[in-house]
Amino acid sequence: MVNGIQFIQGWLNVGEPMATPIIRKEKSFINNERTVILDAPPGTSCPVIETVKGSDFCILVTEPTPFGLNDLMLAVELLKQLAIPIGIVINRADVGNKDVHEYCRREEIPILLEIPMDRNIAHLYSEGISMVEKLLEYRNKFIGLFTSIKEFTTGKGNI
Repeated sequence: MVNGIQFIQGWLNVGEPMATPIIRKEKSFINNERTVILDAPPGTSCPVIETVKGSDFCILVTEPTPFGLNDLMLAVELLKQLAIPIGIVINRADVGNKDVHEYCRREEIPILLEIPMDRNIAHLYSEGISMVEKLLEYRNKFIGLFTSIKEFTTGKGNI
């Protein structure tokens, strides 16, 4: 535990084909009295399903490109089947087109945050530094995102 944050990670060795048992084991350590954030791979594969199953909310990260929209649509359909509420974060929001925005509007999916293509973010990322460590405006945006989701999942607010 570091700064009150418990971090659990699993390892899948090269040649081991099944991640879902590892994800299940990791999830067995969840303390339901705490806020838990699970990171899933992109897509709609079995490891994604195992990771999100039972979640109170899922943030889907996409980019405003045809490939981003295609993958987003697949993930949204999966999460609808699992009856998990969702919100969208658009990365590199100022490139590509507005098709993701239009899709989210049609499907009534909230866009929670937009992150522009930003050289400062890319530079920090290349050095292994989180943008929320160095860029106060993003720290505040992510705190706001967290607060909104927490209020939604506890029935005290809307997304």
